[in-house]
Amino acid sequence: MLIAIPDVFDAAGVARVRAVIDAGEWQDGNATSGPQSALAKRNEQLPEDSPAAREAGGLVLDALGRSALFVAAALPLKVYPPLFNRYAGGQAFGMHVDNAVRIRRGSDFRIRSDLSATLFLSDPDAYDGGELVIEDQFGEQRVKLPAGHMVLYPASSLHRVEPVTRGVRVASFFWIQSMVRDDGARRILFDLDRSVQAVARSPEQGGLGQADAATIRLTGVYHNLLRRWADA
Repeated sequence: MLIAIPDVFDAAGVARVRAVIDAGEWQDGNATSGPQSALAKRNEQLPEDSPAAREAGGLVLDALGRSALFVAAALPLKVYPPLFNRYAGGQAFGMHVDNAVRIRRGSDFRIRSDLSATLFLSDPDAYDGGELVIEDQFGEQRVKLPAGHMVLYPASSLHRVEPVTRGVRVASFFWIQSMVRDDGARRILFDLDRSVQAVARSPEQGGLGQADAATIRLTGVYHNLLRRWADA
């Protein structure tokens, strides 16, 4: 499932994160790459244990906790502490797939990477190129979202970042271990949750306003499926 999560940050939130990370000390992105990724990756990255990365990462995690759409789509069990990268001057990241298990250096923190996330922190008109290109069953999906918006997609997907030929592309990226490992099961739960919410919302909110017995039974179906599929 590939889904855009709008408005993780508003303009003020983006500005706050950018003020923190823009003042940080950036390094070659390959400082944290494996041998295969190093062949394809050309960018800069904030050291993950730097004060700037930790402070900005905390802001991202707080914002994710407030996003009902993110929680519904990801059903997160663990979130890898957000990282930050930037591309400029023709830098790019060639086609690759993310590691199945991510381990935070110097700690015992590890996650199974079920989902990958990119949170855009530059407006699209601030740079040329830089599209996140994701291969899925429907072909290539090219993603370039407004600042403060995020894309969530299976970590098993082949993906790349196109060369940035003008300006600077800044983003946060991280991985999620979901309570529900299977992507198809997560999609069923997400679609069911969205449908139940739409039926239960009042007409003024764009819904049907039908919090009746059938809606309650459907809510029970959702939670029973979650019980069956979740590892919590």
